[in-house]
Amino acid sequence: MEILRTLPSLDGLPRLVFPRSESLAAGSTSPPHSHPFGQLSFAGDGVLLVRTETGSHVAPPQRAVWVPPGMPHQVAASGRAEMRSLYIRADQDTFSPPRCLVLSVTPLARELILAAAALPADYDEAGPAGRLVAVLLDQLATLPEAAYSLPWPRDPRLAAVCQTLTDTPDDSRTAKDFAKTAGMTERTLGRLFLAQTGLTFGNWRRRSRLLTALSLLEAGKNVTATAIECGYDSTSAFIAAFRDAFGITPGAFVRGG
Repeated sequence: MEILRTLPSLDGLPRLVFPRSESLAAGSTSPPHSHPFGQLSFAGDGVLLVRTETGSHVAPPQRAVWVPPGMPHQVAASGRAEMRSLYIRADQDTFSPPRCLVLSVTPLARELILAAAALPADYDEAGPAGRLVAVLLDQLATLPEAAYSLPWPRDPRLAAVCQTLTDTPDDSRTAKDFAKTAGMTERTLGRLFLAQTGLTFGNWRRRSRLLTALSLLEAGKNVTATAIECGYDSTSAFIAAFRDAFGITPGAFVRGG
């Protein structure tokens, strides 16, 4: 069941960084919205999903999603999640160019995010809290991007294909099959996929399946059931693909890395 979240009403920020902590129930989602400041959402526990017009961005534990100022987006959690959000004033160029991205959070950055999220809204910018925020912004700018984003094509025919692949990750139809459904040749489908998403059809589908697997595993589904639901013929093939994409096995992910 979808639970619509209530968002804070903020036209501006009282400080350089405005902290917000929130426990999300399973099925929580925000209405589409934007704001004149950036937002860093960190998943302490659970998996966050941020949807934008250009794609979806998944943040499992110890990852964060950056949404630049003015970008329409939705934040959702299929299972329970602990979200720590930092709203950052628009005049800060912490991330450039301004686009939505998923970040791998280092242990130091994690502690800084948690410490900043616990600050009062009116913290003293000239005191220790202000210095902590300055160090945090320096650290955020050094975080590497993680391949947890799924770019969305502009072409409505491709978008329909992608929606089907997202809704039914176990769909085993080939690129040729989808091309026929979309009213184009397989070659055209492949060319458009690469041009509009930066990924081949096969790589896009693989990433979509594995990002879906993150939410299923986090929700408590076992590895074999997740592999089947995500379209893998064998559990071993799923484990190998998961390890190749994320650097750990599904079992290690469930145990917290």
